[in-house]
Amino acid sequence: MELNRPLATITPTLDGDVLTVLARQGATFTTGQVHRILTQHSEEGIRKVLRRLNSQGIVLSERIGNAFAYRFNQDHLAAQHIVGLARIQETFLASLEDLLKSWRIPPVYAAVFGSAARGQMTTSSDIDLLLVRPHVATEPEWEDQVNTLATKVTKWLGNDVRVLEFTEGEIATRGREEPVLDDALREGLTVAGSRSWLNKQLRRGNS
Repeated sequence: MELNRPLATITPTLDGDVLTVLARQGATFTTGQVHRILTQHSEEGIRKVLRRLNSQGIVLSERIGNAFAYRFNQDHLAAQHIVGLARIQETFLASLEDLLKSWRIPPVYAAVFGSAARGQMTTSSDIDLLLVRPHVATEPEWEDQVNTLATKVTKWLGNDVRVLEFTEGEIATRGREEPVLDDALREGLTVAGSRSWLNKQLRRGNS
């Protein structure tokens, strides 16, 4: 799936993208404001979708001067299901965080990075996951945990998982030589440990 376009799992149309914006934000938007978020679509196309969703009752409208403003109808019986899909990225990150906390040997640090973190996923995108293995982890047990995680995430989202692994020692000794770690630090969504820890290790390596 595309975490940045979660409603595309059921409707690969502009309707899903507009609903995602309204359901995530919980605010009132004019057509122009929605267009500034969904720049890849035309303002006229967005206007037509908002009118259509308004006729379904899932979007409410009010006239403000010469324009109309729209907001998601939280009282609609379909609302909770749409919100659940619209916020699937938050649900995924929370589920991943809980899974890593349950490990007998948890990672020192973990983060989702790449297209999933940048909001640029396609249906063929991998889920890029950085894992930093602690000194105490034994190879077989750690590998079992990682393999189980990859299988679960693929079942959750349908996307393959690409795990980038480093040991604590590797981060300390050659982390500065790995540009991908700078990417993970800059754009990564932390799901275990502290981002400040990774930042400190990389800054120490550059000093």
